[in-house]
Amino acid sequence: MPEILIIEDDIPFCNLLERFLQRHGFKITAAHSAEDAISRLQTTVFSLIITDLRLPDLNGIQLLENIKKIHSKVPVVVMTVHAEVTSAVTAMKKGAFDYIAKPFIPEEMLLVIKSALNADLGIQAIAESTNRMGHKNKQRQAGIYGISESAKQLQEYVQLVAPTNMSVLVSGESGTGKEVVARQIHNHSKRAEQRFIAVDCGAIPKELATSAFFGHTKGSFTGATQEKLGHFEAADKGTLFLDEIGNLSYENQIQLLRVLQERNIKRLGSTQEISVDVRIIAATNEDLQQLVCQGKFREDLFHRLNEFSIEMPSLRNRVDDLPLFCYHFLEKANQQLQREVQGFSPEVEAAFKKYKWPGNLRELQNVIKRAVLLTQGTTIEKEVLPDPVISETGWDSNKENATFSRVEYEKKQILRVLEHTNFNKTEAAKLLQITRKTLYNKINQYNMDV
Repeated sequence: MPEILIIEDDIPFCNLLERFLQRHGFKITAAHSAEDAISRLQTTVFSLIITDLRLPDLNGIQLLENIKKIHSKVPVVVMTVHAEVTSAVTAMKKGAFDYIAKPFIPEEMLLVIKSALNADLGIQAIAESTNRMGHKNKQRQAGIYGISESAKQLQEYVQLVAPTNMSVLVSGESGTGKEVVARQIHNHSKRAEQRFIAVDCGAIPKELATSAFFGHTKGSFTGATQEKLGHFEAADKGTLFLDEIGNLSYENQIQLLRVLQERNIKRLGSTQEISVDVRIIAATNEDLQQLVCQGKFREDLFHRLNEFSIEMPSLRNRVDDLPLFCYHFLEKANQQLQREVQGFSPEVEAAFKKYKWPGNLRELQNVIKRAVLLTQGTTIEKEVLPDPVISETGWDSNKENATFSRVEYEKKQILRVLEHTNFNKTEAAKLLQITRKTLYNKINQYNMDV
């Protein structure tokens, strides 16, 4: 059984990742500081190391250098937030096998791990793992369409194009569910038993894009200590979902176009051509035709991707679907938070219908999850809604809240969320839908001893 060392100072997140990987057959050892990790490395040889780039006692790059001095051949995967991709590039040059940006999709983490552990075994081991996971999660990822006219048309489009091998371009505002629809197309296609690989093009640094898409051979560049499988090979016979395709650099667009035309790839550092059978589904929240006119996106690549187009409707234009999505996300939040909230008060339902939902389905899901966490009874009341949702309802907060102190209520809710997240302020801020700085300000304002 492969033994993995996780180095992460965010204890709740580390515990979550540890349980997830244990369920997939890995033996896990956790270290919450660089000092602890180095101590464990002195006595144990791990199959793989996963480390955060930000640690309280040592810079992640320095830790990577120390790891390589102790065990030069053990693959190291670094975790980083999107804003630190330049640090990830540096880590790759220092010998990291790969990096993954937070927040990541579990499939992505498993793919990177399997690629690192089975670099010399080819594609099959990775394929079998991702296939098994895909079968388990297919129903959970299926999502729901809705009952509005736009939802019915969306469902018709998915059922129409899914059985074909046509490339599909899914466009729409952020949070409208473009990846969910891409997965539905895959799940209804002839490739449903194969892999669905999702790639965030906006999170791939230009310098690493070639390696990410096509893989690389050992020694192909400084830090390439092992052979690496690219996204195209990993998705062979299946579907490759390219999210935010408009963020690809012009040079990477040329490389992608060549692969779509020839259906062959070359790993970085190799002259051998590898045939790939991949269906492409791309997504964007930008107007690609406008980018073509501006010379920022290749017209020939646009037409290759746009064999069939689907425009995702915004949530504010599908009010009929709102109750269905609300109860779908309520059920999901109850499962995740182990709660038994049963529904919404009439005031909350009215507020939801009036609010414009600029963040679309993603925002609705976050609002409901936060409300479920804050709700003490069985019904979600307006008091647990975030201010932006409440402010559009026209409620007189002084009149409505005359019987209790808003300050005391807010203080109690902040404390409840902090307790729920084991006082992880980053996670608490996310659930409260405020910035980390705002959370600290409120903690100081209310003299909270946390």
